[in-house]
Amino acid sequence: MQTEEARLESMLVYEKALWSQTLLYVAGVDEAGMAPLAGPVVAAAVVLPQNFRLHGVKDSKKISTEAKRERLASHIRKLCLAWAVARASVEEIDKLNIYQAGRLAMQRAVLGLCVQPQHCLVDARQLDNLPCPQTALIHGDNLSLSIAAASILAKTTRDNLLKELAQAYPQYGFERHKGYPTPQHLALLKKFGPCPFHRKSFAPVAKLLSLTLF
Repeated sequence: MQTEEARLESMLVYEKALWSQTLLYVAGVDEAGMAPLAGPVVAAAVVLPQNFRLHGVKDSKKISTEAKRERLASHIRKLCLAWAVARASVEEIDKLNIYQAGRLAMQRAVLGLCVQPQHCLVDARQLDNLPCPQTALIHGDNLSLSIAAASILAKTTRDNLLKELAQAYPQYGFERHKGYPTPQHLALLKKFGPCPFHRKSFAPVAKLLSLTLF
């Protein structure tokens, strides 16, 4: 069975290759919130030090509890060389489409770093107008510790935004499903209709909006 130390080392292959070229500021970039029916898409960029070996860091979707994600996010922010989070709004999602809005949020996160990265490791896509070269990694949050760290910051930031949204719109239960199309959310959406933070370009929301026109 692979030890946690060995697992973490295996997720630094791409970073080590870049560090060996004296590229010390390597940013991992990931997003959260592509599938939900409500709320922004949030991205994060994280630059890790070479001695970073924080147990438990992995793809945020594979971390079992919200409390564990929050704890890891706190440690990542303290231990990394730089981090930034950014978002694309619901309006931008509806205007651009969710894929392009996700790319925009990721670009904003990179540009928001307090240091200029020398290379970016990006989960599953190429970004425009970055200040450095980039490498797109399919399933990057399973392959790169930097991307995994970014996924945790993006996920926890977005979850907290949806908790705030739940205070303004308590009827939808955003604090529970975080905007994802769960049976509960779909039932509440049908009962109350969309709020201003629902994504009008997403099929379940668009269908309800079309019905209200007749």
